[in-house]
Amino acid sequence: MFPYFYLFGKLISVYALLSLAGVLAAGTFAYLYAKKASLDVISMTSILLVAVSAGWAGSHLTYALVNFQELKLFLSNLHKIPSFAVFLQYMQYLFGGAVYYGGLITGILAGMLYGKKKKLDLDAYSDIGATAVPLFHGFGRIGCFLGGCCYGVECKFGFIYTQAAVEEANGVRRFPIQLAEAFLNFALFFFLWRLLRKSRFSGRLLYLYLCIYAIIRFTLEFWRGDEARGFLLGISTSQFISIFVFLFGLVMILFKNKQSVNSP
Repeated sequence: MFPYFYLFGKLISVYALLSLAGVLAAGTFAYLYAKKASLDVISMTSILLVAVSAGWAGSHLTYALVNFQELKLFLSNLHKIPSFAVFLQYMQYLFGGAVYYGGLITGILAGMLYGKKKKLDLDAYSDIGATAVPLFHGFGRIGCFLGGCCYGVECKFGFIYTQAAVEEANGVRRFPIQLAEAFLNFALFFFLWRLLRKSRFSGRLLYLYLCIYAIIRFTLEFWRGDEARGFLLGISTSQFISIFVFLFGLVMILFKNKQSVNSP
């Protein structure tokens, strides 16, 4: 694929570049829509910055936790590391990957806590933020495809990796799972945007997003070919998390519906 390129003598990660493009696209959308909805654009921007920062840290921490055995081995041999430079290499290896669900959950929690502390209308801001999330994620998944950091199962159609970041992905025709998820994320963005414009599901778009994305992720995991994401009770870690994310989103939608019925 196309994981890196040089610009002015600097090695640039295509995944990082597309993730940044996704953050800018999602941030611009949220800013403009908040302005259109007469919300405080500074507060909207602040919530996004807090959520993105926490999400970035959470996604890398979750990656290390998913690979718990390697993390445990590293901690038990910490005293044997010969230099700080080697320590940094180990840290890059352990925390160098990212798990989307870890970033999503920590990002949502951080954004919600910030909004609550600032006494903002969480329903209004979360509706816009939830709509922006799949827009960002779609760009990120295209970056995954070009980088080859995750990959699909072997199949008769698809793409053959030659320069994937993960060596075992190369040389085999694989289902473009990342492009499929990117397409579904963009479709989800336009669907949520339509609901947002029509003022439908107001105050519940975040939980609707969680339910729909959980279904998408649980289903697509069957076509993932990489094993590094971990497995639990016969299903992948992401599928296990998807079940709880879906149930949480559904419960919150029902709670919000009951709340709106009982409100005067």
